Amino acid sequence: MAPSLFVAAPVVLAGAGFTSAGIAAGSYAAGMMSSAAVANGGAVAAGSLVAVLQSAGAAGLSGAAGAAVAGVGAVAGWVASAMV
Repeated sequence: MAPSLFVAAPVVLAGAGFTSAGIAAGSYAAGMMSSAAVANGGAVAAGSLVAVLQSAGAAGLSGAAGAAVAGVGAVAGWVASAMV
């Protein structure tokens, strides 16, 4: 991942609702968490994308969180290119 993405990641994560105080009510992150909980019988699984992104939002980017952010960015880029 490019260094500039590591710098931008905390801002992007906070904007999506993954904050140091937890997942922001009514945010995109809250929707992701709700969907993950419904799919998993009421809980968010440890190590899931939602859990990793919240960890990154709360404490900064670890190696796993950096990989998750890179993966999400890759998927978003692929979807955007497929729409053109």
